[in-house]
Amino acid sequence: MGPVATGMTKSAARIDRLFLAAAVFPALLEAETAAEIMARVAANQDRAVEARRSFVYEQTVLTRMHRFNGRLAREEKSEFLVAPATGRFEKKLVRFAGKYEHEGRIVEYLQPHHEYKDTDIDGDVISDLTDDLTAEADSRDGIAQDLFPLTAERQAKYDFRLEGRETYRGSEVYRIRFQPRKGEGAAAWSGEALVDAREYQPVMVTTKLAHRIPMWARTVLGTDVKQLGFALGYRKFDDGVWFPVSYGGEFEVKAVFLYKRRISISLANANFRRTDVASAISYDETAK
Repeated sequence: MGPVATGMTKSAARIDRLFLAAAVFPALLEAETAAEIMARVAANQDRAVEARRSFVYEQTVLTRMHRFNGRLAREEKSEFLVAPATGRFEKKLVRFAGKYEHEGRIVEYLQPHHEYKDTDIDGDVISDLTDDLTAEADSRDGIAQDLFPLTAERQAKYDFRLEGRETYRGSEVYRIRFQPRKGEGAAAWSGEALVDAREYQPVMVTTKLAHRIPMWARTVLGTDVKQLGFALGYRKFDDGVWFPVSYGGEFEVKAVFLYKRRISISLANANFRRTDVASAISYDETAK
C-alpha cells in the first residue's frame, strides 16, 4: 500500500474517531446537564417555601369513583382556604359536597368519611385516598411528595436525561425524562418534567408507575392497580414564586377479588392573593 493510500486510511480512521466522539460526547454532556438542571430545580423548591407564605389561595379537590360498567359509585368535592406556613401548610375546609349511588338513586351527604352502611368500602377509600394525595402533612403544599422528584432528597433516587429544549405555552423549557435508579430503596415512578429554562422552576411534571403490582399481590390478595399516573402543573405568580395550580390522576383498582373501581382525582388552586402571615392564619381560622 502506497503512502497516499496509507495516509487516506489514517485520515479515515481519524474521521471515524471524530464522528464517534461527536456521538458520545453529547450524551455524556446531556446527562450531566440534566442533573444540573434538576439540582437547580431542587434548590428553587427549597427557596420557594418562604416566598409562598405571603399568599393565601382557594383549593378545590374533586374525587370520583366509577364502577367498571361506567356508573358513578361515589363523588366528593371539597373546597378549602389554604395558608402556607413555615415548612408546611394550613388549610380549612369551607365547603363539602358528596354523593353516592344506591339502588339506582343518587344520595347526597355533607361530611367527609360518610358511611351509609356497616361495611362501606367506597366511603373509606375515597376520603382516605383524597387525604393521602392532597393533604400530606410533611409536604410543602399537601401534594404527595413521593410522586414527583422535585426535592434533592427525592431526586437522589432517580436518573435524569435531557431530551431537548422547546417552547411550551410561550416559554422556553427543558424537557427532562426520569426513571428510578436501580438498587435497594428505588423509587416507584418514571416520567418527564418541563422546566422553565430561565428560572429553573417546574412547569409541568407527569409520572406513571414504573413497575406493576407484584404478581404475588395480584394472585394472593386479589389486588391490582392499572394506568396509575399523575400530572402536576405550576404557574408563576411573582418573582421566584411558583405555585402548583393543577394536579390530577386516574387509575383502576381491583381489590379482594370483587371490588373494582375506576378512580379519578383532580385538584385546582385559584384566587391567589398576597397577604402577611399573621392575617393569613387569622383568616384561615375564622373562615366559614
